[in-house]
Amino acid sequence: MIFQQTIKSPVRFTGIGLHSGANVKVTVQPAAVNSGIRFIRTDINPMALFQASVNQIKDTRFATTIGTQAGTISTVEHLMAAFFSTGIDNAVVQIDGPEIPAMDGSAYPFIQYLKNTGLSRQHIEKKYINILKKIEITQDDKCIAIEPWDHFALDVEVDFKHPVISKQKISVDLMTPCLFEKQISKARTFGFFHEVDFLKKNGLARGGSLENAVVVGDDSILNPEGLRYPDEFARHKALDLVGDMYLLGHPIIGKITAYKSGHTMHQSLMEALKRDVSAWELITLSAIEDSETISSACL
Repeated sequence: MIFQQTIKSPVRFTGIGLHSGANVKVTVQPAAVNSGIRFIRTDINPMALFQASVNQIKDTRFATTIGTQAGTISTVEHLMAAFFSTGIDNAVVQIDGPEIPAMDGSAYPFIQYLKNTGLSRQHIEKKYINILKKIEITQDDKCIAIEPWDHFALDVEVDFKHPVISKQKISVDLMTPCLFEKQISKARTFGFFHEVDFLKKNGLARGGSLENAVVVGDDSILNPEGLRYPDEFARHKALDLVGDMYLLGHPIIGKITAYKSGHTMHQSLMEALKRDVSAWELITLSAIEDSETISSACL
């Protein structure tokens, strides 16, 4: 059986928000079973608390923002992906600003912080969203679909009319969450140099730099170290997808195929799943005949 997890002790980190440019401090605290991931804006009086949930999504332009009328937190997808990767179901994230720090633009630093503080197994079984039928969302030439599968798998393709990126596709089997760390977690967010002025004039990318993003010029990568993977752009899109989908509150057993999708289409897919209760069921691994295979891949 696979049980719910939280962290053993609080973990703290600081950094700059990619879009806000704000210096923020974050403390991740252990949490009780079945409480999920919750965020607290400590700089708001009274402090604003809200659940990491698709129901709380407020904006999906360039990043995923969640919150309530009391306040919001943006760019949650990389930290949520780190919670997925480490198998953390329950935690409280205290933050004194409007945006999760960018760190190096990937989920990997968050994963290391969470692993270093240690994980604590809890006494209640983890629940999974088991996909029972295919759901597909299309918008112009973009498409995202989820379908039944015997584990969690992704097919993600990007297609940019740019000589540096062009078409990239990654297919990855995330039989267990820790495989995300090995194959996806270090892929960094990216942006185009010619868009920087526009973004900053619209209150975005104020904290962006070559330290926390891949910057694409007219015909080259501007980062001196280059790319971490030849297909880093597709891998980062997969990272964003995993982080966004974890806002459903549980890991998924199913396959997601995404073509030119982004945060907005991720939200549309999650909302379509919510509406169609015949398309999924909540299960535990003890209900799956081959649960031993699924649970042993990270041993």
